[in-house]
Amino acid sequence: MSLQSVKAFFAEYAPDIEVIETPTSSATVALAAEAHGVEPGQIAKTICLRVGDRVMLVVARGDARIDNRKSRDAFGGKPRMLDAEQVAEITGHPIGGVCPFGLASPLPVYCDVSLRAYDQVVPAAGATNAAVKIGVERMAALTGAEWCDICQDELGPGHRAFGR
Repeated sequence: MSLQSVKAFFAEYAPDIEVIETPTSSATVALAAEAHGVEPGQIAKTICLRVGDRVMLVVARGDARIDNRKSRDAFGGKPRMLDAEQVAEITGHPIGGVCPFGLASPLPVYCDVSLRAYDQVVPAAGATNAAVKIGVERMAALTGAEWCDICQDELGPGHRAFGR
């Protein structure tokens, strides 16, 4: 049902954007980058966070890591990742397919400035084998996202990124 809600979202708001379904999983940043022939940073991972009573989505480049201090400053408290069951219930999307499109319930969406390193990014599309290729600014506009700066500035060697 999640994939269908994303397809319905694009049919209504951006019919020129095609949902790409791959025969293999693209549930992680590495798998998605391989499946779509892009570098890991170009994958737009969507993370579902809770800060106090607020639940939100943050979309960041695939190889970025959230900076605890920056995120506390931006959101007024320490963000905590939701578990897989909570994410699926709130977004309507499974882990590995979470995206800011076709959500089960309205959520505030934030796009990290790290995404602006690319003109086009590849976020998931509601399933572990589905994605879209979309312009960064267009994705933010379609989802009503606010821009934030909560990721670490440098992606030094050996960094670890949250899963997509």
